[in-house]
Amino acid sequence: MAIEVFNESGYPGVNEEMLIDVISFALGELDVHPEAEASIYLVDQDTIADLHVRWLDLEGPTDVMSFPMDGPTPGAVGGRPDADAPGPTMLGDIVLCPEFAKRQADVAGYGLDHELALLTVHGCLHLLGYDHATADEEREMFALQNELLADWYDDAERRGTEFPPKPTGAAAFPSAADREELDRRVPGGGVPPIAEPRRRDGGADGEA
Repeated sequence: MAIEVFNESGYPGVNEEMLIDVISFALGELDVHPEAEASIYLVDQDTIADLHVRWLDLEGPTDVMSFPMDGPTPGAVGGRPDADAPGPTMLGDIVLCPEFAKRQADVAGYGLDHELALLTVHGCLHLLGYDHATADEEREMFALQNELLADWYDDAERRGTEFPPKPTGAAAFPSAADREELDRRVPGGGVPPIAEPRRRDGGADGEA
């Protein structure tokens, strides 16, 4: 996978290598073409608040936003035997706000690394067309998110990486209801009331 990270958040303690590792793992598990491209932007609260109101018409900062671009090519996800041979594609951009994510992590009771890994997987699934606009979609997306995240921790441990160990407790692998409750405690994150931003031909406006 060709994953680029642009960190202009000014926030300390972000493990960029971990973010590349977790999204690469998720894309690989979902049979996305190994030459697919995606970008992760780490921004401050003012920048993501601007994107939040511009694209979702919601005031204030948030945790993660996804900006799908080309979308997966036929056969790029799921490995359908009757699909055309998958090709490389630009999936789009994930925008994270570490400062906001740290507030959520503190309330949820785990570290910033885990919250950013969780948000990265969530954003990655949005790039691939997953959503949580209906109850069925919500259950599917959050179940897959948690499965990928847990499997990534196990895989990282087998590889002997130095990323933080898998946290315990239900909050670490949340349902949509868990994230809605977190949003009540840290307004602006959790599960947005509407779908992610519409597809576009370029990167996210306002990104560094």
